[in-house]
Amino acid sequence: MDVIRQTNGLTPPPGGHVVTIGFFDGVHLGHQAVIRSAQAWGERIGLPVAVVTFEPHPAQVLRPDSAPKLLTDIDQKLGLLESLGVDATVVVPFDQTRANETADEFVDSVLVRALDAKVIVVGGDFHFGKNRGGSIELLEAVGADHGFEVEGINLFSQTGLSPVSSTLIRLAVSEGRVDDAAEMLGRTHTVKGLVVKGDQRGRTIGFPTANVAVPNQLIMPGDGVYAGWYLRPDRSRHPAAINIGKRPTFVQGAEHSVVEAHLIDFNDDLYGELAEVELVQRLRAEQRFDGIEALIAQLQRDVSQASALLLG
Repeated sequence: MDVIRQTNGLTPPPGGHVVTIGFFDGVHLGHQAVIRSAQAWGERIGLPVAVVTFEPHPAQVLRPDSAPKLLTDIDQKLGLLESLGVDATVVVPFDQTRANETADEFVDSVLVRALDAKVIVVGGDFHFGKNRGGSIELLEAVGADHGFEVEGINLFSQTGLSPVSSTLIRLAVSEGRVDDAAEMLGRTHTVKGLVVKGDQRGRTIGFPTANVAVPNQLIMPGDGVYAGWYLRPDRSRHPAAINIGKRPTFVQGAEHSVVEAHLIDFNDDLYGELAEVELVQRLRAEQRFDGIEALIAQLQRDVSQASALLLG
């Protein structure tokens, strides 16, 4: 997949592109439905599919105090789009200048001049441009002048449930409902970060952990103990019991939760590597224990339960 970070002076391929536009946080089942529709258009008319996305999230520029925590960083998002078979992704830098750009200006500079869009496929609730002035109706009107077609896709819903959205998935993750999040994502939710040195207390009681520093812009799953998989940079996968929380047995009044992954039957050094932790199922709430022996007994049960769940 080609990743394009500069549209000025970009020469589109002969015939142009089928284009879809959005932030695509999480690349969830709703996003995938839009992308599949764009790919169907591409197959019918013989054109590559380009995804247009933005970095950072527009809310981080427009209302930074209330911007949502994200499900995926840009690298995760690009990897997911590539796995879907997208031909190119255009990462549009979002800053105050872009925020002040009208919908017509965005269509002209990015969709027409840079990508030569022949078909634009978007979700049914799509809006863009200054003050969200752009809509499917505007795209259809402009398309008549510039020679592109527009398809709006109905929002994807699971049977009997509300339409899948990044907002609903963020809520599920923040509440520890990673199984619900997985159903909307179409895969297990993953947290990502560098392994940093913690207090190494787990090692002293026989349960060493990788302390994963999740970047501040990413959503932190709800506190609790989870069964999941730890992915190393070499793509090896290791079953793990994962604690997310404030460690009340040892720390009083902690303000922030931390992610600590105990890799089952594993004892190598992980410091400094980039970890991806897949959260399969929440096992229990985080709790405070009166003593080390009670904590160790519970950790043994957690590891046993996680191992049975993950390995059968």
